[in-house]
Amino acid sequence: MILLCFSHLRWDFVYQRPQHLISRFSDQYTVYFIEEGIYYTGADSYALQPVKKNLTVIKPYLNENDHSNQNERLKNIIDVFIKEQQIENFISWYYSPIALLFTNHLHPRLTIYDCMDELSAFKFAPPELKEAEKNLLQKADVVFTGGHSLYKAKKHLHHNIYPFPSSIDKEHFGKARNAESEPADQQHIPHPRLGFFGVIDERFDIDLIKKAADAKPEWQFVLIGPVVKISNDVLPKNNNIHYLGGKKYNELPDYVSGWDIALIPFALNESTKFISPTKTPEYLAAGKPVISTAIEDVVHPYGDEKLVHIIHSAEDFIAAATEELNNHSKQEWLKKSDAFLADNSWNATWKNMFDIIQSALLKKQTNKPIKDESLCLTI
Repeated sequence: MILLCFSHLRWDFVYQRPQHLISRFSDQYTVYFIEEGIYYTGADSYALQPVKKNLTVIKPYLNENDHSNQNERLKNIIDVFIKEQQIENFISWYYSPIALLFTNHLHPRLTIYDCMDELSAFKFAPPELKEAEKNLLQKADVVFTGGHSLYKAKKHLHHNIYPFPSSIDKEHFGKARNAESEPADQQHIPHPRLGFFGVIDERFDIDLIKKAADAKPEWQFVLIGPVVKISNDVLPKNNNIHYLGGKKYNELPDYVSGWDIALIPFALNESTKFISPTKTPEYLAAGKPVISTAIEDVVHPYGDEKLVHIIHSAEDFIAAATEELNNHSKQEWLKKSDAFLADNSWNATWKNMFDIIQSALLKKQTNKPIKDESLCLTI
């Protein structure tokens, strides 16, 4: 079986949900991860970027001087790709509903929508996104959501929808508990260190960090990740705020190991209403106390279980951080945290998704005439 994944996120961007899941699906399927178009000076085309066995990134290239219909051109690129790669029996997996605008003519065995975020609430979201998602929900055989709050908002829109909140690679982030070396660009930063990794964009609570850094100049704020969709000019420039830029996924445990507290400083706005930050369980797996703003999928369950400090203001932030910095006995909390995360893993999430997909494939197969040999289940 072949899986075509249409994504708004590039494979080499921040390593998150799509990469975790799609890389695991490549153990069972031949996977093509199809990114958004890239403008350049040559003719419309596509490039293959092998990632690992059975996993290839497809990069569509669009001539920047051609102003004809972009979706029609992307459709042509996809058609050429499918013909040249001799793809006949496949599943379509969507992260971006916009991709339906140039793939709706395809006839996959199964259509899956992994709704990891409410993309229409994000900055610079295309105006046609809501209508595209409505059509995708009608077309999809299976829908997954990136968290429980998103599931509650979408469950009435589809008959076969399942919540799959953020998972973790415990072994990977568990390395932070025993890291022996410190990254060079973090070594010189004094303690205490309060750290964040992820994308710094319109979801990031700039004002919260600024107020805390102003109030506590002796605390060091380590911010790791690319700055996108906002200007660097709006970021606070305190001497105790350190922007270390984007890092590779395999480097993150070494950075987290040197922090005293891990942060989820998201603003409460439309773009964060339904997010389920993957970094919540990752920080906990690294053995770090966590302070988060009141993001619903962090409050429930992590705040409810007293695993994460939930704050509502800069004053709350300072109080929670002060408590943690003065807490020299974290063993009970760590034991409770590890027990809570015991069954949480990307492998388990992938397996549950895989079983749902197999069930959906089997249902479609048995609902078709037996003589239709194209529906043979091959994996």
